[in-house]
Amino acid sequence: MVTFSNPFYPILYLMQTNLAIIEEQLQKRWPISYKWFRKQNDQWDGYTNFIYTIATWEELVTTIANRVEKHQLPKEEMFYYAINRWYNFWSAIAVETIFCSSENIKAAKNTKDRLVDFSLQGIPFDHKTSVYPKGFGKSITYAKAHKEELLYWLYTNQSHQQRQHFANRLFIIVYSEHVEHWKLKAEIQLLKSAITNYVATFNPSNLVTLTFKNKERAVSDIIWVQK
Repeated sequence: MVTFSNPFYPILYLMQTNLAIIEEQLQKRWPISYKWFRKQNDQWDGYTNFIYTIATWEELVTTIANRVEKHQLPKEEMFYYAINRWYNFWSAIAVETIFCSSENIKAAKNTKDRLVDFSLQGIPFDHKTSVYPKGFGKSITYAKAHKEELLYWLYTNQSHQQRQHFANRLFIIVYSEHVEHWKLKAEIQLLKSAITNYVATFNPSNLVTLTFKNKERAVSDIIWVQK
């Protein structure tokens, strides 16, 4: 029997152990356009931190409406900010679950360590799923042939909020020729196939070593997810 020391853990446990639930709920966000009214920041993250404990799309929408009314926040801005954070967070939970259920992966002992989600063959990594960056300004064919250049771009242009760091990171880059790239974050089985194959064939010699202006160093790689 599973016991929980935190009242939020049952929700997290349910979602983490049933990827189909995450996929079903995330895809309910698809009919709504993907846009932000502002850059992500600590203040608005604070307004929307309820997204971590809400498992379903319907409950999310209800909670957003209640918070807008309670705190007199701009309705449309709050709605998009919250659903985008919720979508990205639960997609990341699915990705981490896939990694940590794979052989050769050890989940981080300290769940509050923002620099390490797991270790692969003893190498610690954070992970981040991103759409193919339009700002990179070059084709996906070029990016695949110049992986180091794209990795430097990703680190340099990452969020300047809580997730910014220059430690080891595995990037999962989603790219679609048929739909908007962001929708692939909810294609959990597609993500699982790419991640499982990467872990099964992982070779540390394929990692890219990066050295930054602050003299910090990291190893990194890209897992491509295309459809």
